[in-house]
Amino acid sequence: MKSLAELKAIKDRMRDKIVIREGANDTRVVVGMATCGIAAGARPVLNAFVEAVNNEGLYEKVTVSQTGCIGFCQLEPIVEVFEPGKEKVTYIKMTPEKVSEVVEKHLKGGKVVTEYTVASAN
Repeated sequence: MKSLAELKAIKDRMRDKIVIREGANDTRVVVGMATCGIAAGARPVLNAFVEAVNNEGLYEKVTVSQTGCIGFCQLEPIVEVFEPGKEKVTYIKMTPEKVSEVVEKHLKGGKVVTEYTVASAN
């Protein structure tokens, strides 16, 4: 059994990976992590969001989490962004490379990156 001080030190070291996923902030980024999403590359997308939100200092405002099946397997990896008072935004066929643009333009700048959304698939 570790001492309370050792456990606190572990918690502090892991904060950038854990707190973001478990927070209760206003904006939520939810990555579909069902089998189809994972097979399509959702895990690197989730990790890229966690890292970018932490690096940009958005952890007080944005929570990154995961969910099961979102229902559009052919469009995976899927990321949904929920903001208070706004309509949900669904990003499709996400890649770690697209994450930085979504973080910069949408999460920081408030402008949806429409070419990555489900509306662009029509």
